[in-house]
Amino acid sequence: MKFKGIIFDLDGTLVNSLEDISDAMNTVLTDLNYPTHTYDTYQYFIGSGLRNLVSKALPAYNNTDEQIETCFENMITEYREICTFKTKPYNGIVELLDHLTTQDFKLAVFSNKADELTKKIAAEIFPDYFDAAIGLSTESLKKPNPFEAIQISKNWNLKPEEIIFIGDSDIDMLTANNANMFPVGVSWGYRTEKELIESGAKVVLNSPLDLMQIV
Repeated sequence: MKFKGIIFDLDGTLVNSLEDISDAMNTVLTDLNYPTHTYDTYQYFIGSGLRNLVSKALPAYNNTDEQIETCFENMITEYREICTFKTKPYNGIVELLDHLTTQDFKLAVFSNKADELTKKIAAEIFPDYFDAAIGLSTESLKKPNPFEAIQISKNWNLKPEEIIFIGDSDIDMLTANNANMFPVGVSWGYRTEKELIESGAKVVLNSPLDLMQIV
């Protein structure tokens, strides 16, 4: 099968956003006199959307739905202001996107990050590379639900089998398989190679330009 399109996860795949996300959440926790967390700890909170991250970051003794919702809104307000302060593309990502663009691949981003923030980061850090940048707008459509990935394939007039889905987590690999796309993991993100393979990755990249050997 000749691949014609590629869908990328955002956090941990295209960009290292760990510090901006962590800083925003720690600001919220500090304001409430709650314990904060290290960057290493936040690495395991990322991947299932920011509301889920907020729930994991809050102390167990005050993890009510009401508190999660309030802290989520505060976290989004804080993160919106700083979401590109420390966030940078991983080494080799821009070079990879340049290569793929010259070969006329269709490119998109699909993230569990809030849609507004996904679009903002993609537009500011990767202007003019992606046909679409889709984030989370409805909880029921969160990855590993393949709905948005399949919609992207329809918009491209491509079969799912013609699309590579690239991410750094088990959720991404499950999404790829649920969508009948080719699942490719990356070793530089927030999860281990073992987790990626166990959740269905056909290939795990050690550097972005390794993708050129597949396409």
